[in-house]
Amino acid sequence: MRVIAGSRRSIPLATVTGPDVRPTTDRIKETLFNMLSAQIAGARFLDLFAGSGQIGIEALSRGAEAAVFVDSDRRSIRCIEANLQKTKLKEQAKVLARDVTAAIGLLKREEPFDIIFLDPPYQMPGQEALLKRLATEGILAEHGLLILEADKKRDVPAEAVLPLVCTREKEYKTNKHLFFTVA
Repeated sequence: MRVIAGSRRSIPLATVTGPDVRPTTDRIKETLFNMLSAQIAGARFLDLFAGSGQIGIEALSRGAEAAVFVDSDRRSIRCIEANLQKTKLKEQAKVLARDVTAAIGLLKREEPFDIIFLDPPYQMPGQEALLKRLATEGILAEHGLLILEADKKRDVPAEAVLPLVCTREKEYKTNKHLFFTVA
């Protein structure tokens, strides 16, 4: 795993290992950021269920103004901090060692995010409610983009996430990215 492009291109990143860990592959990450290329520069980026932090770090490397990383696993937090240190991006980053629900309570007091990326455990219950909360509590900027990484077979009922609207879906071998904006 490495930074694909930008100011920190080719820097290798550490990852957390374990049976429940599924890091986003370099190929998928490259595809995702090619789709986001026009929106990254100067963006405030939120990486929820951040794992190693590789998605938020890629955003910073490609010109995002700031990134916040949220994860409740201590191993993940140590990995994110090590990767930020290695890439020298710590100044532009904030790391929250919290459950996502608790973090939302803190983050709604801050400036909203232009891009929110979340990669929850695929079988986590309540994902639609979480998406809706991110859209309605002032965490997502007015014209912001919310991206959910999900199992390829997962369907998100449109009525369950209102006021969010799925504007794009990109499928890969085993997973997909769903792109949402506020209607």
